[in-house]
Amino acid sequence: MDASLLPRHLKAELIEALRSARVVNIIGPRQVGKTTLVRDLLDVGKFVTLDEENVLAAMEADPVGQIDALVSEAGETPLIIDEAQRSKRLALAIKKIVDERRRMGQFILTGSSNVFTSAHVADSLAGRVQTLTMLPMSVAEISQKGPARILDWANRAERPTLADLPMPDKVSRSTYVDIMLAGGYPEIRSLEDRRRRRRYRDYVDTIVERDVADILEIRRSDAMRRLIDQLAARIANELNVQDLSGKIGIQRKTMDTYLDVLTKLALLVRLPAWTSGEVGRDIRHPKIHIVDTGIVAALRNLTSASFAIDANPTGLGAILEAFVHNELQKSLPYQKSDWRLYHWRHQRGPEIDIVAEADRTLVGFEMKAGATVDSNDFRHLKWFRDEGPGKTWNVVGIVIYLGDRPLSFGPKLFALPLSAFWAFSQMTD
Repeated sequence: MDASLLPRHLKAELIEALRSARVVNIIGPRQVGKTTLVRDLLDVGKFVTLDEENVLAAMEADPVGQIDALVSEAGETPLIIDEAQRSKRLALAIKKIVDERRRMGQFILTGSSNVFTSAHVADSLAGRVQTLTMLPMSVAEISQKGPARILDWANRAERPTLADLPMPDKVSRSTYVDIMLAGGYPEIRSLEDRRRRRRYRDYVDTIVERDVADILEIRRSDAMRRLIDQLAARIANELNVQDLSGKIGIQRKTMDTYLDVLTKLALLVRLPAWTSGEVGRDIRHPKIHIVDTGIVAALRNLTSASFAIDANPTGLGAILEAFVHNELQKSLPYQKSDWRLYHWRHQRGPEIDIVAEADRTLVGFEMKAGATVDSNDFRHLKWFRDEGPGKTWNVVGIVIYLGDRPLSFGPKLFALPLSAFWAFSQMTD
């Protein structure tokens, strides 16, 4: 294995999944590192890719025969099939083999996100496959640190304290901005600023021209491309499908289809609204997030100069919120509890950027795109906890800011620097 390859947190999940499932399916956007994980970091098994046209043609012509031959070559190690979504006949051939041979860890499949949830594939492999999702690299992975366990820290049986958190790095505002603009795609993030933006835009073009075409016959790729640009401009805002349809010039039904496809391809995340059950009081529209802030920066032509001290600061808040959402999403598989992410807004004004829910605990996250924080930044969190729908829950409020010190603002109210997301040295029990 190349010593320069950065370790991925998902490797431990993959190894565990191989012990408990006959087929492990790794889904995620293209170029996030799926192939590197299964071919180089795992360093075991027989690897084939259906990106090679001759291999794909042979697989389509005689899938059972090809799989049988490849399984024999793999022996007791997994057969790894990269870009598996390109074959329409692969699933049934794999089903036949795993039904006959009940050994765990027979196959590892990789593909572009949720393509494998299509009905015929899901039915073919139901009960035999474990699916793992791979996203762009977290800053913890880039820094070779452990996954961010902030949610489990907040969900301690006793009141969480700052003494139980690892001390985060001291990071300057400009470095924070650079981290958010770079994104998490392994081969793109370290490029020079202009080349990086160009590569991210080319990446989006490839998704539209190739990945979308794999699951949807699309007549107007220009409309899909304009939609992605509009989504990038609206990150961390509530989704207004009618308004988007008018901007793009397509019908509502077509817009719904396009949004579903982008969600399946893991480019778009629609963050649902948390509801309290108080009829008519909670706003229920989902928020929009794109899977990586590097893509957002490229599509909006944002650079570090866009967020200089003398520039308009309003745009940085949305980028920060999207970045925190994405880092939280990447951390979810490594928490002890099963967390779900939402946002919340009351019709009379109070709102919380991100709400994480597990075990009758709610962790609310608010963003402060500055290096200082004060008690006024907690006003919505306090109202939610003391007077709003959080009164019957265990609520922990956290303001994420661009400073360098964890701070306490009263019982279960904390200000954490953004660098807290890459402060954990290892997995803890």
